[in-house]
Amino acid sequence: MAKSNFIKDFAAFINRGNAIDMAVGIIVGSVMTSVVNSLVKDVIMPPIGAVVGGVDFSDWKIALGFGTDATINIGVFLNTVISFLITMFAIFLIVRLAAKAKAKKPATTHACPYCQSTISNAATKCPYCCSDVEPVETGSIEESDLAKKLHSVTKLAAKIKKPAKSKK
Repeated sequence: MAKSNFIKDFAAFINRGNAIDMAVGIIVGSVMTSVVNSLVKDVIMPPIGAVVGGVDFSDWKIALGFGTDATINIGVFLNTVISFLITMFAIFLIVRLAAKAKAKKPATTHACPYCQSTISNAATKCPYCCSDVEPVETGSIEESDLAKKLHSVTKLAAKIKKPAKSKK
């Protein structure tokens, strides 16, 4: 009995959208990491090294000595930090784009004018201080910034006249 509940719970967990989204995010993140690492190592750092004087940053090391070949790899660490910054910037851009694409929902609550507690827009009496309040009209869902810009581009494209076909 317990085993079948475990399997059902696991299946429910997998079928939840957030588990699948998380898996996709991890896969995309790992692929993106390899691309960013190559970008830093093969595209960004060589020109910087050439400007500095032909230095390959991945070769920057501090030998620890003590009769061993142990080193502190400062150049590799520098490449990793730059990869991290580029990855975080790319994630920032993706999150920002997703936020712009999301429709803006109107506020469903407001502050009571007497006690400043958060109450529903439909409330006629504050549940905290029992004051009579006027209901606030809830606005409609507002189109996203991205959708607004897309509509304006579509309207502009519709205004542009197509060239007339020439008769031969």
